Amino acid sequence: MAKPNYNFEKRQREIAKKKKKEEKRLQKAGVDESQPQHAEALAGNDDKTVVSGDS
Repeated sequence: MAKPNYNFEKRQREIAKKKKKEEKRLQKAGVDESQPQHAEALAGNDDKTVVSGDS
């Protein structure tokens, strides 16, 4: 009979706990989960335009 892999089970519990904690944090922050997080960061950087001096 095979031995149970306790390390794998523990890691899965930790991942589930971390995911739940992150979802709770997002809910408290009022962020809609269907919206990508990086889109908000990109939207705020529109006023910074980089111009190259190679012309």
